[in-house]
Amino acid sequence: MAVLVRNTSSSEPPPAAPAGADGRPYRFEMIHAGGTRRGYADDPAELVAMLIPEYADYTEHPEHPEHPEHPEHPEHPEHPEHPEHVGYAELATDAERAVARVRLVLDMQVRLQAQLAAGWPLDACTEAERAVLLGPRHEPPAPSRWEAPVPLVLISTFYEPTGPLPKPSGPADLQLWLDPADDWTLLTSLHTAGLITVNRSR
Repeated sequence: MAVLVRNTSSSEPPPAAPAGADGRPYRFEMIHAGGTRRGYADDPAELVAMLIPEYADYTEHPEHPEHPEHPEHPEHPEHPEHPEHVGYAELATDAERAVARVRLVLDMQVRLQAQLAAGWPLDACTEAERAVLLGPRHEPPAPSRWEAPVPLVLISTFYEPTGPLPKPSGPADLQLWLDPADDWTLLTSLHTAGLITVNRSR
């Protein structure tokens, strides 16, 4: 079973990596939530469940922070932000999990694009490029070519070969692709984009 622990600050040594039930290190480590959490698991889906709480059912694991009886779970009566209502429900089918992955990357796309736009020279972009960077994402951006100085964040689902839109041409380093096709491509694309860090131990 996966383990989720609080990360230490950058001025402190990292927390000791937990061992699995067999005494061996977990296969994967994921640093996420802005660097405040470290997750350990043998299955990529268990890491995705740390990013999408409804992705897995934790009702049989009270020691896991996503379990309602764990003190760190926001539903727990001792949690300072205890809500009145439970929001977690297991996604039962592959199709539901696929939709959840797309929703996750849509949210991350908006956040990451805003961060990039705030940290790069927008005045060096054309008016059309600024419109793409700052525009809404209810429709995927579809420039024929991208060579603005600000990287464009794109979601592979909507572009060829799996989607209907042609991929923009232009320098590869100016395109950041998030890929929710499956658990592993999701994690590796988020890692490449700098949104999480995934390490493999074995």
